[in-house]
Amino acid sequence: MPDPRLFMSSLHAIEPGWIDYNNHLNMGYYTVLFDRGADEAYATLGFGPDYANERGLTTYTAEFHIRYLRELKLGDKVRISFRIVGHDKKRFHSFQEMFHEDGWLAATGESMVLHVDMSGPRVAPLPDDILKNVSAMAQAQAGLPKPDAAGASIGLRRAH
Repeated sequence: MPDPRLFMSSLHAIEPGWIDYNNHLNMGYYTVLFDRGADEAYATLGFGPDYANERGLTTYTAEFHIRYLRELKLGDKVRISFRIVGHDKKRFHSFQEMFHEDGWLAATGESMVLHVDMSGPRVAPLPDDILKNVSAMAQAQAGLPKPDAAGASIGLRRAH
């Protein structure tokens, strides 16, 4: 089960159109679920549609990695955790975990997010109020152990 210091999304149901010919959740929809969970976390940080419309600022995902750990099927429901692993004035590194409603871990998602001035578009510093929110979340989660999968690379291992 997730640590209570993590942001947790609402419960999300697997939708019928997301099921592939293997009778499980198609890999692309894991990204949709991680995005929906991040949107809920972003709302608490001050990001979202209003932020983009009113300030002309937004976030772009520069990189996203998923680990598929256990298959999900139609009828399953999940919650997505969100934590900030690191940040600076223009970007943040986040790590998410997708938990089945029964508590088991289905997948992890890791991202590098850029703060963007949409008039460019160009990477730009976070406004002070938003940086304060991001820093507060990062500080609240700072005592958590670094996720084992954070920063992991992909590749073939050599046979000995």
